[in-house]
Parts: sequence; structure tokens; C-alpha cells
Amino acid sequence: MRQKINFFPITSFAVVMGLTGLTIAFGKFYHLQWLPRIFYDISIFTVLALFVVISVLYGLKIALFPEEAKADFRHRIRINFFSSISISLLLLSIAFYTYYPILSIALWWLGVVLHTVFMFKTISFWIQHNFEIHHFNPAWFIPVVGNILIPVSGVDFAPVILSYFYYAVGFFFWIVLFTIFLYRAIFHVQMPEKFIPTFFILLAPPAVGFIAYMRIAASWDTFSVFLLLMTYFFITLLVVMYKSFIQLKYFMSWWAFTFPLAASSIASAVAFQVTHYVFFKLMAWVILLSAIASILIVAWYTVKNMQKGEICIKEE
Repeated sequence: MRQKINFFPITSFAVVMGLTGLTIAFGKFYHLQWLPRIFYDISIFTVLALFVVISVLYGLKIALFPEEAKADFRHRIRINFFSSISISLLLLSIAFYTYYPILSIALWWLGVVLHTVFMFKTISFWIQHNFEIHHFNPAWFIPVVGNILIPVSGVDFAPVILSYFYYAVGFFFWIVLFTIFLYRAIFHVQMPEKFIPTFFILLAPPAVGFIAYMRIAASWDTFSVFLLLMTYFFITLLVVMYKSFIQLKYFMSWWAFTFPLAASSIASAVAFQVTHYVFFKLMAWVILLSAIASILIVAWYTVKNMQKGEICIKEE
């Protein structure tokens, strides 16, 4: 057990992100009277318990093996996943927004403070170290583009200018990093197999950006439609690229499938609320069912690999 804690992966928080995204989708569907409340009730406390367990395990790693934890933070790839801790807190804040507002406020402030620290630390790390283009992968989106998530519940918890600040930073880095991603993907060697599932992270910025914009501006306009349709563009692109994802060897990065799909489903549900176009309701359901299927498949492989002892192992 001690040896497993030594190699407990920071990427485990991606599991919380995916399941919390699904929980928020269940909550949205419940409030639209598309699903019974039981799905929301069960998932919200399950994911909170999972977050606590994973946090305790990684906390034990920090306490018992501080050098290993420091190595994670100095790693060119794993450093980006520390922001998945703060994003998990922000997602839990959104999940509890209508369920238990006091807890939601506390989670949001804790998430914002922690995410701000991780964001500046990560950007400083990027600037102060030499990187080659092959070091880049979509996980880089997490610490900076994740800022777009802050306004979703933040517009009610803090002055709106704070939400605009984080939204602006997140949107700016989405454009910058997406440009780098395209350059990396088209003009250089293919990414390692373990990072192929992280392509799904490309769905998150426009989907969450749409949701956050509707919370900040509450406006169905050219910009909001642009973000929503870009979400559908990336969904279509990933469907066309399905051969790149089948028969992949299992990695924890498979959880990258989950949160972006859930976010896309929520975005479609919000679009239906605003427009009442049946198309958006259909898309919300199709994407939600895809997210559920992905989570069940990835969870099954995760449990299977845990039983085989292939999760908490030393990585390159």
C-alpha cells in the first residue's frame, strides 16, 4: 500500500472532473424535468466522497513522499494536472449551487484561490523552462483555459468584474494554445498514444465558454452561437476521427473523454432553455448518453487495471 501511495497519480483528479461534469448534467436535466432527481442525488454525494478519498490519498503522498510530489510538480506534463484539483473544486461548487449554496460558495472561493496559484505557477514554469514542440499536448489547456469555468457560479459569489477577468484570461489562452495544438498536430510527429484521448479536451473551452458567457451576459447573440457551434464542430471532428480512439491501450488519460462530453451536453441544454429549439434538446440527450457510455467504459477499464495493479506505478 505504501508503495502504491508513492506513485499515486495526480491525474486521478481527472476522474473527479469527469464524474462531476456528469453530476452537473444530471442536475441540469432534473431542473428541466427531463430526469428524476435520484440521479442527481446519488451522483452528487458519490463524487464528493470520491474527491475526498483522492485528496486524502494524494495528501498522504505529499506527507510520506514529498520528493515524489515535488517531482510531479516539476514534471513537464504532470504539472498541468495540478489544476485539475482546483477545477474539481469549482465543478463541485457548480454541482452544489442549487443543492447546498453555502457549501457551493465555500468550494468556489477555495477553488478560485487554488486555481489562481496553480495557474501562475504553471505559466511561470512554462516560461522559465525550455520546451520542445513535442512536449505540448491538450493537457496544457487545464491550468489556463480552465479559468473559463470560474464565472459559471462566480457571477453570484463575487463582483462580476472578477468573472470577466478569469473569462478573458481563459479565452485568450484558448486561442493561443489551440494554435499551438494545430501546429503540433499537423506539422510534427503524432502524439504518444496515452495523449490521444486528451483530444477531447478541445470540446471543453467552447462548451464551457458558452455556458459561462450565458451566465455573464445572459445573451443569445453572435458570440454565444459561435461558441456553441464550435463545440458541435469539434464533436463532429472527433466522430470523424473515431479510428484514432478505438483499440487504444488504457491510460488514466482516458478520463479526458468524460468532462468535455458532459460540458457539451450541458451547453446544449442551456441552448434549449434559451431558444426552445428541439434540435438542442436532441443534442443534449445524445451527448449525455455518449458521456454516460464513455464513463461506464472508462470506469470499467480503470477498475480492471486497478485489480491488475497497473494504476499506481512509476511513470516516465
